[in-house]
Amino acid sequence: MPPRVDKPLQKNQRRRWWNSLGPGLVTGAADDDPSGIVTYTQAGAQFGCGLLWTVVLTTPLMVAVQLASARLGWATRSGIGTSLRRHYPQPLVLALVALLAAANIFNLGADLAAMVEVAHLATGLNHPAAWLLGIAGGSLLLEVLVPFDRYAPVLKLLTFALLSYAGVLFVVAVPWVDVLLGALGLAISPLHGRAAGFNLDTGLMVCAVFGTTISPYLFFWQASHEAEDGNFLGGTSSPPAAADWAAIRFDTVVGMAFSNGVALAVMVAAAATLYGAGGAQVSTAGQAAAALRPVAGEAAFLMFTVGMLGAGLLAVPVLAGSTAYAVAEAFGWKASLELPFWRAPRFYALLCGTVGAAVLLQVVDTDPMRMLFWAAVINGLVAVPILVALLLLVRRADVMGAWRASRRLMAVSWLAVAVMTVVAAMLVATSL
Repeated sequence: MPPRVDKPLQKNQRRRWWNSLGPGLVTGAADDDPSGIVTYTQAGAQFGCGLLWTVVLTTPLMVAVQLASARLGWATRSGIGTSLRRHYPQPLVLALVALLAAANIFNLGADLAAMVEVAHLATGLNHPAAWLLGIAGGSLLLEVLVPFDRYAPVLKLLTFALLSYAGVLFVVAVPWVDVLLGALGLAISPLHGRAAGFNLDTGLMVCAVFGTTISPYLFFWQASHEAEDGNFLGGTSSPPAAADWAAIRFDTVVGMAFSNGVALAVMVAAAATLYGAGGAQVSTAGQAAAALRPVAGEAAFLMFTVGMLGAGLLAVPVLAGSTAYAVAEAFGWKASLELPFWRAPRFYALLCGTVGAAVLLQVVDTDPMRMLFWAAVINGLVAVPILVALLLLVRRADVMGAWRASRRLMAVSWLAVAVMTVVAAMLVATSL
């Protein structure tokens, strides 16, 4: 007979596993925002399985830089903005933070536009102003009025919405051999019978995928989230408790693997349904959802729209929150979602201003694709200097103490810097 397993023990183990997930899982899931979903859909629709290798390659790089961010936030009990202000010239810090804020606002504007478009398609209710104000205002009110220790579990639950993208793979015919070849960088184009060539369009899409996957707002959000958790739980442990670091590492690895797993699912679904069937014309979330409906059926359409709306509800507070944290910390203002509004008024004013600016972009009818373009360009420019400044800090004993990053973590993180430098150079060259 198999050994008897106590059911209460199983339940406690599952609960412990779920409770150990937090900042890393939410950060990873927020990376799959509506703008990111559109980018991954375009990659699959236009290039089939040919660019799946980009997601595979970015996974260890993404894990490394997010671990460095998490480590800094936990060790210093403050966000990246505070650490930058303490150790770098103020004009440099303000310039980086200003670029980050601009990119986040453009990104948030594109996300809101995608959510409004998909909500209209899913419900048939064509009231863009009502959808815009409802989505933006509802997300903002939750973030402002609900204490963070109660709001964080809501964000964790929203990550389940992204599983709908994996569900799409069960209702479409997936070319699994092409998927494997694409993940290894060996995909053969079914339309042309040859390896996909590397031209200007391919280069732009590779830059878009890398820029979407490794974004500066993720560094700031996870560091601040870890700091919030650390301050809520108590003082730092020195030397660092093995259990603390193991929990952070597990959370971050799971979160980034989840994020890129969703990205792979989106690209594969688009490759299986839209590649060679008008996929080149997909440029917005609404077009992607509408294109899926006749090709893949009603179930795929519904799962895509549910995932898009869930991703947006998760990404809006993360994008707005990372902006407010970065700017407030750069000026030395109180910055915490645990504090009530009256104890950190400038922080919450920044939060409201970020969402308000993104809504204003919709009011003046700014093209979502143009917002995505500028967000990608600015993120590409600002990611490298922020990463360099961050990595120099996490190796300093006077900053990190016993939490100083290991050489192995630093090696992979510096590789990420090298890759993002190439991506930034390609973005600048193609933009010019």
